[in-house]
Amino acid sequence: MRFDFTEDHRLFRENLRAFLEDECTPESLRSLWATETGRSRELWAKLAEVGLLGVLVPEDHGGLGLGEVDLVLLLEEAGRVALPDPVVETAAVGAPLLRDSGSSLAAEWLPRIASGEAILAIAHPRSPVVSDAHVAGLIVVADESAIHAVPRDRVKLTAQPASDLSRRLFTIDAASTTSKDGLLASGADARKLLGAALDRGALAVAAQQLGLAQRMVEIAVAYARQREQFGKPIGSFQAVKHMLSSVQVKIEFARPLVYRAAHSVAHPESRGEAARGVDVSLANAAASEAALAAARTALQVHGAIGYTWEVDLHIWMKRAWALESAWGSASWHRRRVGAAVVDGDGPAPSFGFAANVRSSASSAS
Repeated sequence: MRFDFTEDHRLFRENLRAFLEDECTPESLRSLWATETGRSRELWAKLAEVGLLGVLVPEDHGGLGLGEVDLVLLLEEAGRVALPDPVVETAAVGAPLLRDSGSSLAAEWLPRIASGEAILAIAHPRSPVVSDAHVAGLIVVADESAIHAVPRDRVKLTAQPASDLSRRLFTIDAASTTSKDGLLASGADARKLLGAALDRGALAVAAQQLGLAQRMVEIAVAYARQREQFGKPIGSFQAVKHMLSSVQVKIEFARPLVYRAAHSVAHPESRGEAARGVDVSLANAAASEAALAAARTALQVHGAIGYTWEVDLHIWMKRAWALESAWGSASWHRRRVGAAVVDGDGPAPSFGFAANVRSSASSAS
């Protein structure tokens, strides 16, 4: 099968890139840090207007009714400008979770998500520190046995420190979230929804990490062209070229993994839930590795000035560091892949091999 994006996918990405380059600049990000919420309702409404928030919302609820393959390039662009808004929690995870829950809350909240009137926050067992709970209208709180959706004014929040000033993090008092009228799912249904939510969150973070990594390489290359040492731009030195090239290779290896994971999440019936999880974990681990390498290398290229507050590089570096631990750390995702490979019986079905090595060997003998 030949996999590629359509012309519509590319056009959507180009339009969003042009929009974000105008609306989400380093100067605008810095100005938001000093505000009480760190968020702009005007920008959130504009994100809805360009269609980003409604990609996974069904058409009969005011959305575009598309899938993760349609969303992945857009999330990459969001990472490229270090967009701080909770697009992952609201559009990539929250909207399809409500859609698939079959709850009456879906009809109430999905149109509001698509129109930019509502923000969702997600407290998942794998990502228990909640981003943007202070501006969310609805908070989805889950444990291993049940999922509840609770209005923010009924939830007790405790602010937590964050190295990335664009992120506002909170923990939630679980005792304040249990409510029969807010129950989305329980038992096996809840576990299935939680599994899908984890894969969507990890995929969305991986796509953003791709954008972050690419932008940090671009920033480092631009600096290397104009910074001179011994009378020459440092970008002409072979050591600097090799460092940046190595990072670009990591990005190019991670990119198809992320796109493949988007297809697996959008079409779980084609591979199965277990295979979907492995595809997502491969993508997340590779994209996180690329983003961390880009941050480290860009900082080396900038030298001591890269640590300073005035240089914009730290905006992307801190976001990459923060996202590495969101929706499962890279090490957790590697262990997830390892568990699928080393299952005690042979190659995992997740990788396209259904044959049991031991059974095959026995038959051959």
